[in-house]
Amino acid sequence: MVAVESTMLAIGTPAPDFSLPDASGALHSLDSIATRADALVVAFICNHCPYVKLIADKFAEIGNDLVARGVAVVAINSNDYQAHPDDSPDAMAAEAELRGYAFPYLVDGSQAVALAYRAACTPDFFVFDSQRQLAYRGRFDSARPGNGEAVTGADLLTAVEEIAGRGTVPAQQHPSMGCNIKWKPGAAPSWFA
Repeated sequence: MVAVESTMLAIGTPAPDFSLPDASGALHSLDSIATRADALVVAFICNHCPYVKLIADKFAEIGNDLVARGVAVVAINSNDYQAHPDDSPDAMAAEAELRGYAFPYLVDGSQAVALAYRAACTPDFFVFDSQRQLAYRGRFDSARPGNGEAVTGADLLTAVEEIAGRGTVPAQQHPSMGCNIKWKPGAAPSWFA
């Protein structure tokens, strides 16, 4: 397990466009997911990372609640699933069912979306405002495997409340930490070190 931190994409960056399939092959685009939402949460996750496993149930609970409140939520798996079959589309479908995701869990097979967002680790969270400008990037909360802290989702929830509720950029921005995205051979970006 290689732990890396978020790249901390610049606040104000427009949400990079995407059109990705879910595990069944149905396409989901940025426009179809974020239409008229006060905030958009884009989460780069996977199935096998211990950092993601630690937060997965709480992320499902919070993500589903946010969707019910009109916040757009999408999870994206950009790992090379040829080299890591636990992250294959079939495994993703099983994971989404197990966790009860009420939001799309998408396959970034080309890894182009992870590159566009400068996602570096799993989990890695990005929250955009109603104009699809980046207002938060970083961690779910301070819990990490082995540190004994409760999984609360406090950082993500606070960010969404500030962005969707008050239209402000959160002052507290902590990088996420997790397993590095499993890049295809030769595909690791120059900024990933």
